[in-house]
Amino acid sequence: MKKSILVLLCVFSIHAIMAQKVNFEEYDLDNGLHVILHQDNTAPVVTTAVMYHVGAKDENPERTGFAHFFEHLLFEGTKNIKRGEWFKIVTSNGGQNNANTTDDRTYYYEVFPSNNLELGLWMEAERMLHPVINQIGVDTQNEVVKEEKRLRVDNSPYGNFLAQIKKNLFFKHPYRWATIGSMAHLDAATLEEFQAFNKKFYIPNNAVLVVAGDIDIAKTKKMVYKYYNDIPKGTPIQRKKITETPITKQLSGTYHDPNIRIPAIMTAYRTPSMKTRDSHVLDMISTILSSGKSSRLYKKMVDDKKEALQVGAFNVSQEDYGMYIIYGLPLGKNTTDTLLKDIDEEIVRIQTELISEKEFQKLKNKFENRFVNSNSSIQGIANSLAKYYMLYGDVNLINNEIDIYNSITREEIRDVANKYLKPNQRLVFNYLPKEEKAK
Repeated sequence: MKKSILVLLCVFSIHAIMAQKVNFEEYDLDNGLHVILHQDNTAPVVTTAVMYHVGAKDENPERTGFAHFFEHLLFEGTKNIKRGEWFKIVTSNGGQNNANTTDDRTYYYEVFPSNNLELGLWMEAERMLHPVINQIGVDTQNEVVKEEKRLRVDNSPYGNFLAQIKKNLFFKHPYRWATIGSMAHLDAATLEEFQAFNKKFYIPNNAVLVVAGDIDIAKTKKMVYKYYNDIPKGTPIQRKKITETPITKQLSGTYHDPNIRIPAIMTAYRTPSMKTRDSHVLDMISTILSSGKSSRLYKKMVDDKKEALQVGAFNVSQEDYGMYIIYGLPLGKNTTDTLLKDIDEEIVRIQTELISEKEFQKLKNKFENRFVNSNSSIQGIANSLAKYYMLYGDVNLINNEIDIYNSITREEIRDVANKYLKPNQRLVFNYLPKEEKAK
């Protein structure tokens, strides 16, 4: 009976994955804008989204924070949308919108009832063709960004941890600074510098437009052509590849955060691009170590030994390099040295022992579940379509990335852990309360 139930569950899982296949059509306009259309008429909702291939890594080292700043600035208004009207137009038409920035790209989107598809297309075309970048907008958003930094970074417990890791893990590559950037750099920038940044990066041939949801493909193509085809092509962007010198001996660092009382120990490893197979293997290693209460680090250090208040491992996937970060917060009189010792024991265990078949099957089940969930909403599908095109160069990954994870072997998990998670290739970072010395 148990065997029959297991078989039924496996069949259900396979059918769920097959049912999630995302059909799409992609093409280029004359100006280089890449367009991806996905039709799903099950609900009267549509997402219009534009992803620009510009992030913090594209900034001048003396003007960090520009990409994130533009995430805000390009909501200020356009030639045909008055200042302060953008959000009013969206909400009054039953929609919602947002934007976000990473080191590699900037993403804008609207979700509307499908009868407002043309409105969403027009608004993103306005943002691309007619943005108004003036001093009042720059000054207004400067204050908004400063408040965001105060709230999320400066006054937030452990808010500076990622910025500090990046600063101590990268030395040549622009991943070395925080996405939110430097407020001093933004203050020093001229209006002309902001306008030049817009002219360089927010162009059709550096972007992908995704339209997903309750659409008619033929009608949508006509609207896309109407609003986007005549937007002038920008000067092609030349990017210089910056290569970091490999880490060959353990690095160390310390930061004092006035917002915390409990210290944290962090280890960070520089890892390969998100596009590599090894990066996918590292995703699986993170899941083994810290996904859920049955994961190895949590069970050992939080449940059994009760020495950690919190522990985790995660693979930060990025276009050029990744970061594999493990952290722990000691509980009671336990020290960060104790946590580091136990974390390292679990890393060695993965490097020397194959995970069990039972744990391996559980791991695959988790990734299949994540895959299904990532394609469970129109908004999520739009984001994935843009991401896979822009950062991976393969839109089909929205359907077959799960095949990569399913093809990974237990031996690969062991070998990749050995390849990247070595003590002489890492940063050991003490994140401490203000003025407290490392234990």
